[in-house]
Amino acid sequence: MTYLLALDQGTSSSRSIIFDHRGQIVASAQQEFRQLFPQPGWVEHDPIDIWQTQLATCQQVIQQAGLPVSDLAAIGITNQRETTVLWDKKTGQPVYNAIVWQDRRTASYCDQLRAQGYATAIQEKTGLILDPYFSASKLTWLLDHVPGVRARAERGELAFGTIDTWLAWQLSAGELHVTDVSNASRTMLFNIHTGQWDHDLLNWFTIPDAILPEVQPSASHFGTTSVFGSPIAITGMAGDQQAALFGQACFTPGMAKNTYGTGCFMLMHTGNVAPVSHNGLISTVACQTGTQAQYALEGSVFIGGAVVQWLRDGLKAIQHSPDVEQLAASVPDSGGVVFVPSFTGLGAPYWVPDAKGAIVGLSRGSTVAHIARAALESIAFQSTALLQAMILDAVSPITELRVDGGAAANNLLLQFQANLLGIPVIRPRITETTALGAAYLAGIGAGIFHNTAECAALWQIDREFIPTMPRAEALNLMEKWEVAVKRVR
Repeated sequence: MTYLLALDQGTSSSRSIIFDHRGQIVASAQQEFRQLFPQPGWVEHDPIDIWQTQLATCQQVIQQAGLPVSDLAAIGITNQRETTVLWDKKTGQPVYNAIVWQDRRTASYCDQLRAQGYATAIQEKTGLILDPYFSASKLTWLLDHVPGVRARAERGELAFGTIDTWLAWQLSAGELHVTDVSNASRTMLFNIHTGQWDHDLLNWFTIPDAILPEVQPSASHFGTTSVFGSPIAITGMAGDQQAALFGQACFTPGMAKNTYGTGCFMLMHTGNVAPVSHNGLISTVACQTGTQAQYALEGSVFIGGAVVQWLRDGLKAIQHSPDVEQLAASVPDSGGVVFVPSFTGLGAPYWVPDAKGAIVGLSRGSTVAHIARAALESIAFQSTALLQAMILDAVSPITELRVDGGAAANNLLLQFQANLLGIPVIRPRITETTALGAAYLAGIGAGIFHNTAECAALWQIDREFIPTMPRAEALNLMEKWEVAVKRVR
């Protein structure tokens, strides 16, 4: 038997999973870490916390599995994207906390760049919409606001990285300063057409190239680690959403996945064509296993499963998140209630950062069950709006949607999603697709899998949700959703 260790470093926790060569989970461990909010709109992590929790879960999972370290053929790393770390190359000490993807402190700086006319050129080079979400403006902030840091960076004393780079550095005791194409494409410093760090982008963001990591394909030999006793090769690396696309075996143009987490992230593979979105989506680099670059369209919903948390913690409508399905199923429909959960603005394809949440269509007959039903339906409505934008932008038709994430366990949600979309919605047997994607990449990088076809053969269906609603009814429901969205805009 051959085993693969996946490091799944997320926004709120670090997880490690060991998979066998059939893609089955052997053992899993997870640890949460501190979330730091030093000012309104600021979100930080301690990079040392990230490393220590990730290391601890690796040690736990190896112990749980009862395997000698020599049985681990390779390591794959997947990570929260865009989160930015800057550290001293000699000591390995961060110069400041990691600035998290959710952080908004650079909004005014992005507005300045937009006013100077850079937004279009940045989007053409990177596929990204100029926004504090991405790494570049966060890195500029660190260089400009932490005393002495810019001079040290220009002297080549510091190293920049997203979380994958930080973990590889730690795993290799400072030997490796590397990233993969999928993570590089989220920094807003990487030209997705040339596959290189871009000198214009570096100049616009005033970032010295001496601090940048080396970029490699997602499945390749990055180096080795000896922190677990025996040396293990690191042969896979990808940002979490691209890793989930890979773990869902979406390897050909037109294949799409949606991850239902706190938010929702929908990606559609577009092959070797870098798409240009005219409908509020972004273009990004997908996992690369050979010499040919691969691309995807991406859309993000800010509030997905978080609306269920609000029902639990804010409205006190349920005690536990899974209870929402039973409450929502106690009524045949939402009774005309539409819930737009734009608590943190509206993401793709609308991009209304100052939108507020709203519940419309209430009547004397409305109950908490109708609101719960409307809350669940809101996740599907937002995801449908994303898929409709993708279809408008798409180079290929979309015939099914593969789903994962915590809320993908909710059958009522997935059936309603299929009804709205008019295409099958498919839940796989293993829904830990982010970690699975990292394991597949590591397996290809280590030669355990020869190609993506071997990975695709391991993907198994748990349940397929077939549309049962007439298309006219589904379109009518989407029209009512769009009317409600206009009210919050």
